[in-house]
Amino acid sequence: MVKRIFSLLCAGLILMGGCQRGEGTASVLPTEPLAEERQQSSESAAPQETPQISQEERNNWTFDAPENHHMDSAVLEALHQALPGSGIHGVVTVKDGVVIDQYYQEGYDENSLFQLHSASKSFTSALIGIAVEEGYIGGVEDLVADYLPQLLEQEDTEKHSLTLRHLLTHTSGLEWYEWGSGYSNWSEFRSAENWVEYILGRELVHQPGTVFNYSTGNTHLLSAVLEAATGMSQEEYCRARLFDPMGISQEAYWNTDPQGIADGGNGLSISLLDAAKFGQLFLEEGVWQGQQLVPEEWVEQSTSRQNPGPGDSTGAYGYQWWVRTHTTGEYGTYATSYPTASYETYFAFGHGGQLIYVVPQLQLVTVFASNCQSSYGPRPYFTDYILNAYQGA
Repeated sequence: MVKRIFSLLCAGLILMGGCQRGEGTASVLPTEPLAEERQQSSESAAPQETPQISQEERNNWTFDAPENHHMDSAVLEALHQALPGSGIHGVVTVKDGVVIDQYYQEGYDENSLFQLHSASKSFTSALIGIAVEEGYIGGVEDLVADYLPQLLEQEDTEKHSLTLRHLLTHTSGLEWYEWGSGYSNWSEFRSAENWVEYILGRELVHQPGTVFNYSTGNTHLLSAVLEAATGMSQEEYCRARLFDPMGISQEAYWNTDPQGIADGGNGLSISLLDAAKFGQLFLEEGVWQGQQLVPEEWVEQSTSRQNPGPGDSTGAYGYQWWVRTHTTGEYGTYATSYPTASYETYFAFGHGGQLIYVVPQLQLVTVFASNCQSSYGPRPYFTDYILNAYQGA
């Protein structure tokens, strides 16, 4: 039986029940897959057990009924009915700063940790912004070589001009094959004895700043820069600046490369309720419970269109965040009587369908943990059910 948690009231009422398999949506899913970690998807999807802790310790969230926030509970119930068999393991939706809906597939719950894959990139970007604010890093125009001097040993002197902005926006110009369904150098990268040296040694195929080319290698260099600048591991810095102030579980963790540098582009494991906190932090312009954790200007720059991205349906790109307009019911899998509307949305996005959606106009955050064949698999459930559940003010 699928476990679902739905329409949680402030008093903490939890309704448990079964779900029927809904109609499939494969015929309307986007076809462009992310190439990263195809061979790992089934392994990374396995739930990881964590110690049971109290609700207050676990989330610091308030729970409320969807109708109190202009969201139709019947539509969210239909979502729960449609999710079994979709490859989606969990969904959390926050509206107006409170949790209005949760779903977990059998075998997963509020304590399960999910590997975010490339959605981890958005967390690394936030840490770079904090390090700039604290003076560890001068700014996005700083040279990568200022922090990773081994870059100056590269024979191609054009690499010496690489900046943090180039890494943040995936415009480093370094040869990399990760996006799409063709050849990928992912396995070669992950099996390298030294990931940083492997990345820096890639041929420069475009002038830095001119061409978008999605690369987890770029983000891994950001993690190396962060650790060199702060003198701390990324996990230590993240815990001190973000996770502890936000009450994020001690069980959340970062994987590392062979040299112990955080896998900042792929390696964060975290619960859905805690991942939703990160989306809410950005929705609140970097403020968590009255404390400015991420600079407001960095939030704005990160979630603004810095370049057009890969030119497909994914969206434009900011500083390790994706930006796209989404429309209610755009895939036609579920209809409601509410008016069609379009919303500017930014989101963290990872292989297999790991997503943290933020919709400022609706004060809404939705997080998906998935093991979908297409990384875009959760998208119709977001547009056709969650956005479609909004009843209007």
